[in-house]
Amino acid sequence: MHDTAFRGFASDNYSGVHPEVLAAIAGANGGHQVAYGDDDYTGHLHEVFARSFGDPVEVYPVFNGTGANVTALQSMLPRWGAVIAASTAHINVDEGGAPERVGGIKLLTVPTDDGKLTPELVDREAWGWGDEHRAQPLVVSITQTTELGTAYSVEEIRAIADHAHERGMTLHMDGARISNAAASLGLPLRAFTRDAGVDVLSFGGTKNGALLGEAIVVLNPAASEGLKYLRKLNMQLSSKMRFVSAQLIALLDGDLYLRNASHSNAMARRLRDALDAGIAAGEFPGLSFTQATQSNGVFAVLPAGVADRLRERGFKFYDWDAAKNEVRWMCSFDTTEGDIDAFVAGIREELARAAA
Repeated sequence: MHDTAFRGFASDNYSGVHPEVLAAIAGANGGHQVAYGDDDYTGHLHEVFARSFGDPVEVYPVFNGTGANVTALQSMLPRWGAVIAASTAHINVDEGGAPERVGGIKLLTVPTDDGKLTPELVDREAWGWGDEHRAQPLVVSITQTTELGTAYSVEEIRAIADHAHERGMTLHMDGARISNAAASLGLPLRAFTRDAGVDVLSFGGTKNGALLGEAIVVLNPAASEGLKYLRKLNMQLSSKMRFVSAQLIALLDGDLYLRNASHSNAMARRLRDALDAGIAAGEFPGLSFTQATQSNGVFAVLPAGVADRLRERGFKFYDWDAAKNEVRWMCSFDTTEGDIDAFVAGIREELARAAA
């Protein structure tokens, strides 16, 4: 029903399922397994996550990233608690108000230039403890990699974690693209999560080759309570959980998560390098960039009208900030060098047309 040769740059959610993940789903099929997570695959999943993140670890497979974030944050907060996050955070701008409406969570947001919080930025909202008129800031949430394609270093995460913990807060990580961060940093997952002071995180699979499925990962049991009940309450408990767990096992029980993320990062790097070289050669008039390219996204500014003409040519991508003519180009595990080269050629032609 669709052109299977088409690949765009709108979102890493547009890509299909990696063949190894599809094979894992098929391998989990057949016969009967106990429902709701008491199956062999979910049991093995805990062992797999313990190898990647260390012990103790609790793993709760869920359907999607919004469900993972909302449910995790609910488990970390009392009803009067609040979350400090960057204003660009997915929980603030892309989850349809779910943290507030479903989770009953007050978000305290801070503007950032690069999508990353710092201890100083956290302090803009980390105040008012004991004030009955203010929602109590009790969790800091960061995204790795960020919604702007930037990656926190281990040192940056550790500084935020220490700062939060010293003030009686805990640290949550939205890891929708955590595999891209591992590839970008060249580090094992544990190095920038448990070892850097992260208490609870969401592990993303959908953007990195899974059909569906994320996981809430609890690294500090003292920071989370009630996930057994909250997952069901939030409609995130899969009856046939073996098929979600099998996908996450396929990604993590080996290096598939890293191979996929490394490839999507490399394709974004190929795109950025080609455009940078073209700018230096005077071939891309009016093109500039707004963020460092540290994962699988490229954020650029184009002259007025160029983005629409590129889309008319069949290159699918989204505006990021239409008022500034800022666009976002995302690469996926199945993006090819040919896709990149064709896109660069299209950008060159349309920029030349705009400058004529």
